[in-house]
Amino acid sequence: MKLHEYQAKEMLAKYGVPVNEGHVAYTPDEAVEIARRIGRPVMIKAQVMMGGRGKAGGVKYSKDADAARKNAEDILGKLLQNEQNPKGEVVKRVLVADAADIKKEYYLGATVDRASRLIIVMGSAEGGVAIEDVAKTNPDAIIKIYVDPRMGLLDYQARELAFGMGLGEHMRDLGKIARGLVQTLVDHDASLVEINPLAITGDGKLVALDAKMAIDDNALYKQKWAEEMRDPAEEEDSERQAREAGISFVKLDGNIGCMVNGAGLAMATMDTIKEYGGTPANFLDIGGGAREDKVEAALRIILSDPNVKAVMFNIFGGITRGDVVAKGIVKVLDAMKPDVPMVVRLVGTNAEEGRKILEEANLPAAATLDEAAQMAVKLANERK
Repeated sequence: MKLHEYQAKEMLAKYGVPVNEGHVAYTPDEAVEIARRIGRPVMIKAQVMMGGRGKAGGVKYSKDADAARKNAEDILGKLLQNEQNPKGEVVKRVLVADAADIKKEYYLGATVDRASRLIIVMGSAEGGVAIEDVAKTNPDAIIKIYVDPRMGLLDYQARELAFGMGLGEHMRDLGKIARGLVQTLVDHDASLVEINPLAITGDGKLVALDAKMAIDDNALYKQKWAEEMRDPAEEEDSERQAREAGISFVKLDGNIGCMVNGAGLAMATMDTIKEYGGTPANFLDIGGGAREDKVEAALRIILSDPNVKAVMFNIFGGITRGDVVAKGIVKVLDAMKPDVPMVVRLVGTNAEEGRKILEEANLPAAATLDEAAQMAVKLANERK
């Protein structure tokens, strides 16, 4: 789950990270009021999840309140698009922030390094641009510090980071900011916390002018505050529906819908489809028990994708009996009457009885994963 810039800044500020003054506006009138309150030139910044807002016309300098009104009118309600986000996002709110006097821009970020099971803090003197671009063109410009989440950023690591970024004169301030960054990540189960740019302003202070934060979805059950900050408009409809139904779902670019109970089995299903020349349209795990309500919700989500030309069920009946699962599938399909061809692979407890129920309902039933994948690929290819 991603946070908007203004939300990420609010989080960082609680941990002592200095941020430039800014407030959210939903209308041009609100933008003018905030600009007058700040009393200095401001930046009008679209609050969307996509990157490259500036190049897409979503960030504009405003020298006074009148300019703030015009820029807010231009940005609010606009569909921002770029190469990375061709679908685009409609701007529903803007951040009206103090336009800082920038002398130099830096990058500072923290993320989880799964290989080392540590937090990796990254800093660079090349801020204001995507860190991915810096990594490609000048990887030596990125300083990496590995931090034990139980210890936090230690003093010698803060010094190493400061000197590596060319901020030796600001070592104390950078150390405070970096510690706040790490602690924000740890305390909120974030997968990423990023400041870009971290700027030296005209008065010689370090200030976070932009921020990103992403919360690990697996930790949302204990980060109750995050639900209040979620912006449903920023989610794909299918992903929102899956989350509300308690289904693990990731949309992909293929044409074979996959409904599976078990994450590992879902991965194996996708791999097998690819092996036989097909392309999965999604990752979808309905969980250990294939109840009717979840089967129906999952099937509606899969069929909402116009690219889906066939659907493959891969159900392992462990505690759940195969005949019960088969009856549930048949009942849901009878109610929905989809025109997309289906194939079902059913194994486990009472699998044979389940396959007979499927056959009586004229549903192709496969005994093995390979057989089911081949059938699904064939059905999808016939509808191209």
